[in-house]
Amino acid sequence: MDFERANESLPSGAEAPPPPFTPYVAECKVSGDKTISHDSHLNEDGEALYRFLLSQAETPPVFLVHCLGVHTTTRTRTSTTPSGATTTESYTETVTDFSFHIGQRLLPRATQWTVGDEEPVHRGRMVRETGLPGSTNKAQSAQVERFKAWSEERTSRGLPPWVGPRDPASYQPGYSAGAVLRPRETDVLKSSWTLRKWADNYCDSRAPLKEFVYEKVVHGWNLGMLGGAIRDTIKSTGYRGRVIIDFKVHGNKVVVRPDSRLSRALSSYWLKILLIVTLVYPFLWLYKRFNARGGGRWTVAGGAYALKRWVVPSEDVQPGVLVNVFQTPDGPRILVGVREGEWLRAWELTIRAAVTRHRVDPTPLYQPFPTVGSAVLPRR
Repeated sequence: MDFERANESLPSGAEAPPPPFTPYVAECKVSGDKTISHDSHLNEDGEALYRFLLSQAETPPVFLVHCLGVHTTTRTRTSTTPSGATTTESYTETVTDFSFHIGQRLLPRATQWTVGDEEPVHRGRMVRETGLPGSTNKAQSAQVERFKAWSEERTSRGLPPWVGPRDPASYQPGYSAGAVLRPRETDVLKSSWTLRKWADNYCDSRAPLKEFVYEKVVHGWNLGMLGGAIRDTIKSTGYRGRVIIDFKVHGNKVVVRPDSRLSRALSSYWLKILLIVTLVYPFLWLYKRFNARGGGRWTVAGGAYALKRWVVPSEDVQPGVLVNVFQTPDGPRILVGVREGEWLRAWELTIRAAVTRHRVDPTPLYQPFPTVGSAVLPRR
């Protein structure tokens, strides 16, 4: 610091410079797989809510592959009745042979997406609707079931959340599962409203039990095919039990709710249990569900995180010069990330070793076991 100039006065009529800009940091907490915020500013200022969601998108969710093997066995047990008689009975017990998780890191830079106007989701009320606020239509049950079925298929095939069942990308599974690094805005922002406008719409609501849900979605891998390949790898070890392959995404939701005692109570697991036991919660649910001013839900947007994606080569990159440049229906693209087959080849020996050693450990593996030749060394 220059002490000689510290006490200099400003020129006549000059204004002191503004203090350095400090971004607003909203109050929030992690509860299970959700990040929940009851910050009052986020419920009043759409711009603050929008910036908060973008900041939360910088933290990707956790993607895990869970491999579980179980078998059932019949056991017997002896019990004594009050009269002193001894009885023997048989019962079936499920035994866990192995249970382990493999974590896969996601590519940075989430893609912001919004739902299409025709998709039946929550748009400010407690029922699924289509359209925009002010001209929405309640979705029929058959329409909701078709949407849920497509959502499950889309996840299984690894398609991005903005791809609809009739979009051309849904018929190109080998290419479209990896999102382009800089997709056109019309490709991902399906809603006629932007995320910023949806944030304003949420803040305009005065419902005491409203909530805005921002979902983090993982895409890029054909999970159906990969799950089958992992199951075949496990079966090749000679294991004959029941194999369950589950793909889990943790920390995938950001929920914003009002700053009130009632809203905070419903966000607390133990307080919610207390309300259920005391039979208060059913009345609150009815109020939230059926009172027009009770509750409201927004599930209209989120962030998409790729396991692999396609990058448009720069103009000075000639197709064919680099081995990772592929010819796609949209022209030359560079694949970034790990493909399913490459991932399985890297983890195949580790999966086999974990199965044969009956590994049961909830701590995820992020690196394959070290190997020498084809032998897997024990971890220290």
